[in-house]
Amino acid sequence: MIALAGLVVAAQARTEESAELVSRWDFDVYLNDKRVGKHFFEVTEVDGMKRVESEANFKYKILFIPAYRYEHTNSERWADNCLVRFEARTNANGKRMQARGEKNDDSFKVAGKDGLVELPECVMTFAYWNPKFLEQQRLLNPQSGEYLDVEVEQLEPATLTVRGETIAANRYRVTAEKMNLTVWYSNDNQWLALESVAKGGNIIRYELS
Repeated sequence: MIALAGLVVAAQARTEESAELVSRWDFDVYLNDKRVGKHFFEVTEVDGMKRVESEANFKYKILFIPAYRYEHTNSERWADNCLVRFEARTNANGKRMQARGEKNDDSFKVAGKDGLVELPECVMTFAYWNPKFLEQQRLLNPQSGEYLDVEVEQLEPATLTVRGETIAANRYRVTAEKMNLTVWYSNDNQWLALESVAKGGNIIRYELS
């Protein structure tokens, strides 16, 4: 079996005050076969609480003229696989969106596209870095604040080329309103890649850089 060390950047940073375990995924983003930007995810664990920071920035041009721009940042806090709070900001080609939410005693309250909404106490986002999100029937979209019904289907195993190495991978299809995703994981549940069907049938693909 090919060693997976180096597929996901991981390090332990220890200080006198605390111990942190940091995992980071840096993806090149492609629209069909054209590289259009990057998206990174960083997970830090401190005293049992996970802090997740992500940032996306892509743009593409048609005949050297800018056609589309997407910028997105999201900051999340997690405890025991439950979202504690989040705040996300998005600029989708000039359309600006913002959503935020926080866990209270017995619910999770979200302010987003649908106004102020009260959700169950324990919710998960599309947390690709944590394969347990695949076990959920509903997921929170942090970009809009919508709580979506989802269907997850495990597909046939496949091989995937990651940084020039051929890896055995497990595949899952995740569908929700206006979403059609395929996510790949290694045999030890490391996130390897993502593919999404975009408007017009275009394919957005995430490859580890």
